[in-house]
Amino acid sequence: MARPHYASRLEDWFNIGVQAVLRRRGWRERIIPQVGYGTTEFVRVIARVVLGRDPRSQPRYDEDQVVRGWRVFVTAPATKVLVSVTVEGQTFNAVTDRGGFIDITVPVVLPPGWHEINLGVRGERQARASIYVPDPEAKFGLVSDIDDTVILTMLPRPLIAAWNTFVRDEQARRVVPGMADMYQEMLAAHPGAPIFYLSTGAWNTAPTLTRFLTRHGYPVGPLLMTDWGPTNTGWFRSGQEHKRTALRRLAREFPNVKWVLVGDDGQHDPQLYGDFAQSHPDHVRAIGIRQLTPAEQVLSHGLPVPNQDPGAHDPQRPTAATVQGPDGHALRPQLRDILARPEPG
Repeated sequence: MARPHYASRLEDWFNIGVQAVLRRRGWRERIIPQVGYGTTEFVRVIARVVLGRDPRSQPRYDEDQVVRGWRVFVTAPATKVLVSVTVEGQTFNAVTDRGGFIDITVPVVLPPGWHEINLGVRGERQARASIYVPDPEAKFGLVSDIDDTVILTMLPRPLIAAWNTFVRDEQARRVVPGMADMYQEMLAAHPGAPIFYLSTGAWNTAPTLTRFLTRHGYPVGPLLMTDWGPTNTGWFRSGQEHKRTALRRLAREFPNVKWVLVGDDGQHDPQLYGDFAQSHPDHVRAIGIRQLTPAEQVLSHGLPVPNQDPGAHDPQRPTAATVQGPDGHALRPQLRDILARPEPG
């Protein structure tokens, strides 16, 4: 395997030094679990382990602790730590990667619905993670972008993004009107269907986003995010490639599901979703695009008009039914009409 990019080696060197200092000061591992999911073949478990102050001064289950603003990014990942994952009485081991993450699938089959699993380090149970298993007969699923689709964070606009992330309280962030009600209606019409929130945002913000989504009535579902920073091949990860990879994986793991893909026209969602509909026509039922205002478009990419999908006018390109609107109130009746129609073929 090729030698890691020097930026990754620099980051690893820095993290090792920080860990050594913090451990000498008595800091210990703290598990931050994420919502996972399962299929008829496996359960996917996602979590991060960071170093924190003496855990005896914290609640035993600290996954609900509120960490706000800039503090979510000032963390020390605990690398190469053995984590135990207990599902239905079966225990599996995983080792955290260079960012302190574990993302594993374990061969346990759970019945449809919500479940709790236990995570621990050094033989101690430290956190509980929620796992959702969709109905294996489900033919409908929902994938939603987060930034500027359900929450107005002005990402990835550097200055405003920094203000929203590092300075403002999470409760001051704005919700996109009507989106939560739209999602709730679609899932109520398809009991047992899955919903995934697919974002190019950093895993550090996942607890904050989860609280935001819950507070504003969004259905609970796994977040599929990424780890900002250097990779083995360069300085930064590709957000677009992260989304493409995640969509392809969902198509493999849920082969009978046709997805409604919801995003915005500020960056690359129309093109990404269109490409996926072209390569996986049997896996996309509809595409919903939230239209940003001219002011939001300027903040998004410098122009008051949406990014153009280079394949939008290709007559040879198979596309899913696509609707657009400024918020959930506008998208909701259009998607309701599409979903009420008989599926072609």
